[in-house]
Amino acid sequence: MPDSFDLIVIGSGPGGYVCAIRAAQLGLKTACVEKRATLGGTCLNIGCIPSKALLQSSENFEEAAHKLADHGVIVDGVKLDLAKMQARKGEVVSANVKGVEFLFRKNKVTWLKGAGRITAPGQVEVNGETYSTKAIVIATGSDSTPLRGVEVDEKRVVTSTGALELDKVPGHLVVIGGGVIGLELGSVWKRLGAQVTVIEFLDRLIPGMDAELAKQAERTFGKQGMKFRLKSKVTAARQDADGVTLTVEPAAGGTAEEIKADVVLLAIGRRPYIEGLGLQEVGVALDERGRVVTDGHFATNIPGIYAIGDCIAGAMLAHKAEEEGVAVAEILAGQAGHVNYGAIPGVVYTWPEIASVGATEEELKAQGIAYKVGKFPFTANGRARAMNDTEGFVKILADAKSDKVLGAHIIGPDAGTLIAEMALAIEFGASAEDVARTSHAHPTLNEAVKEAALAADGRALHI
Repeated sequence: MPDSFDLIVIGSGPGGYVCAIRAAQLGLKTACVEKRATLGGTCLNIGCIPSKALLQSSENFEEAAHKLADHGVIVDGVKLDLAKMQARKGEVVSANVKGVEFLFRKNKVTWLKGAGRITAPGQVEVNGETYSTKAIVIATGSDSTPLRGVEVDEKRVVTSTGALELDKVPGHLVVIGGGVIGLELGSVWKRLGAQVTVIEFLDRLIPGMDAELAKQAERTFGKQGMKFRLKSKVTAARQDADGVTLTVEPAAGGTAEEIKADVVLLAIGRRPYIEGLGLQEVGVALDERGRVVTDGHFATNIPGIYAIGDCIAGAMLAHKAEEEGVAVAEILAGQAGHVNYGAIPGVVYTWPEIASVGATEEELKAQGIAYKVGKFPFTANGRARAMNDTEGFVKILADAKSDKVLGAHIIGPDAGTLIAEMALAIEFGASAEDVARTSHAHPTLNEAVKEAALAADGRALHI
């Protein structure tokens, strides 16, 4: 007779494994279903972690080849060993997924190996065995969104999965999609020697982030050598012995043209992954985009079945899924789990990095909220000058009357780390003056955040 559980989590990505660990910590007998040979889901295996490994390695290569000389460090004959770089990426992934397996053992979470299917409320089938449970959490994540006319083979036409595994630098990489994944992986291969062209349907990069960040990103990456085709759409991809030929048209309609590529990266977004879960048979409601419908406590319309992460509405971010995983585990244990979606940052791990938390200017204008802006450029930051990394700025948006921080947007060195201070400010309801009056060590990049907060009141000191 198979074991019964208090909770079965389907999916071991950041949302799923964190949910399982937190539930176990709270005394629930917990199992996690995972069909991969390793835990960690897309993020740890073929997403966040391997991409950051390649981003770091490619930035090191770029620095050695082109930047260290400015610091008086002369490195002759810099060579790329892509096989070694890929091997190191594999080692980083392995260490992370083994770490999750260790945490499961430590917290006594049972790993049910195989694909999970909900056969009824409180019943999950894995490899022909049916397990009973008081609650089910769906944490199956997302998959790359396809594009009609562009057939993926993960060799010449790749998603992020294939783009992380290329065994040689493409001569010309064409990226379809100017969002986070496209810019990050485009940056990797640009640094390693590829010509990179980004095709985006909209009139701007990184949709959803502050428009001023997008404009700065386009300028900055353009100076790095990336080419952009905005307001354009790809309608077909044809492979031959020489590579891939894309048919590209203006988004508003017009004359089509062809672009040749060695490799094409399809990165137009992601969609919920719910295939094979049996949701339709059980009656779990989905929305028009195929996402699992949940209430304010992550419950579906079927009692005892919950969902979190990329397969429900909201930003598709690993840390958003983690927060939801903790929250639903605490709710199931009788506590008051909660997620403050207004304080969840988003980061693009290019260089310079791009980071955002809270409302954008466009959102505040649409809502009719009066606000003030404080900006400070990294060109005026002493540490950034010492690093020779002065691209970008910090922008803080504060309520015009109360001075409460409503949003923060950074493009510059270590923006992904700097944004944490502003996420904390939003979480605690801080004002721009609270940030400005907090002592920031000198010389640090963080001083640019302080100065932007001062600038919100028209009293920046160093510009």
